[in-house]
Amino acid sequence: MAAITLKDIVKKYGDGFPAVKGVSLDIADGEFVILVGPSGCGKSTLLRMIVGLEDITSGELKIGDEVVNDKAPRERHLAMVFQNYALYPHLTVFENIAFPLRLQKGVFTEEQIREKVEFAANTLELQEHLQRKPANLSGGQRQRVAMGRAIVREANAFLFDEPLSNLDAKLRGQMRTEIARMQRRLGTTTVYVTHDQTEAMTLGDRVAVLRKGELQQVASPRGLYEQPVNLFVAGFIGSPPMNFLPGEVEGDVLKLPFVDVPLSDDLRSRIGDRRIVIVGIRPEHFSDAALLEDAKKEAGVAFDAEVDVTEWLGSELYAYVPFETSQEVAGKLEELDRDLDGEGMRTQLVVALDTESRVRDGDSATLSFDPAKMMVFDPESGDNLTFDEDAARTIDEQNEADRKASLERAQAREKQGARR
Repeated sequence: MAAITLKDIVKKYGDGFPAVKGVSLDIADGEFVILVGPSGCGKSTLLRMIVGLEDITSGELKIGDEVVNDKAPRERHLAMVFQNYALYPHLTVFENIAFPLRLQKGVFTEEQIREKVEFAANTLELQEHLQRKPANLSGGQRQRVAMGRAIVREANAFLFDEPLSNLDAKLRGQMRTEIARMQRRLGTTTVYVTHDQTEAMTLGDRVAVLRKGELQQVASPRGLYEQPVNLFVAGFIGSPPMNFLPGEVEGDVLKLPFVDVPLSDDLRSRIGDRRIVIVGIRPEHFSDAALLEDAKKEAGVAFDAEVDVTEWLGSELYAYVPFETSQEVAGKLEELDRDLDGEGMRTQLVVALDTESRVRDGDSATLSFDPAKMMVFDPESGDNLTFDEDAARTIDEQNEADRKASLERAQAREKQGARR
């Protein structure tokens, strides 16, 4: 295992197109880091530079204490798991997993190879499939075979390039837990590329969000969710995504399309002399006022809304409320929608309500939200004016302590199991 350090990494292609623009990132030994972003943001290019499949135009890449810019992929001692599995169809599962060991002719005995393959198979619950061919396996089983091949190499780090994108939703959920379990059990440094923010939020110790080749923010999943540094990160992280509304400042009041919100002294000072801002409110921060206790009603801001469509999903009820956006922020929000691979759909508020709510299509409902949960963004720069640096630091310190404790627990269980 080893730490991976990227310092001002740049990738320019022959036509001068900058795919990666000065990315710096420190990945600790044993850490699980996700590279996430929409299509074309440079995340796969960055991963391929780490493994050595793409040349680095400028900057420094270190694995452990060694600069590896000019080293061939085989000299970097990294194991990569690809999106398409890259299995040999004529070989059994056993031989597919053993393949990287057999390439090192004379290094391992047959007994050593068998032990390593069986350890990988036990880790990934493939013991019953070792004599089968890839064609007779499900997509999830094939991906586990590819992971097994990475495990036997005992590499400095695992690199995953969108490994679950070919699987259906149910299998993706199962494989996420397999990958998390494997990484905790082995404690191997892992870099994982995905455009699926659900994978990013559930798997990573930290998540690095990329946009057009530039690193936007690196933080724990909770840190990104609660303290995004800008409009792009706030819009990318969260499902359903954050609602963005035009806000007009008039004295100590922030006028939204549905309701006027009193400004606290702190928020008023953060907004400064801006007249127009973009307000972000997550869907789950709304409530059906009819279900609220009196104390919560008093703390919130209530407003009447004409509900267009509702979706009942068993554990959640989504209500959609159309609104007209301000021309002064429409351009910025359209640009954000394009960056997030959106389809330029109509502007609508998405509200996540308790399933006990009786709000339905066409209803006029009274909704409520806590103004303390609002995020406010500069419409020009996209900066989060409500970003709290101390809160963000506390979240990430707690996350790091939790990560270390989790690794220690996993390794203690492993030792206990080995003694039995």
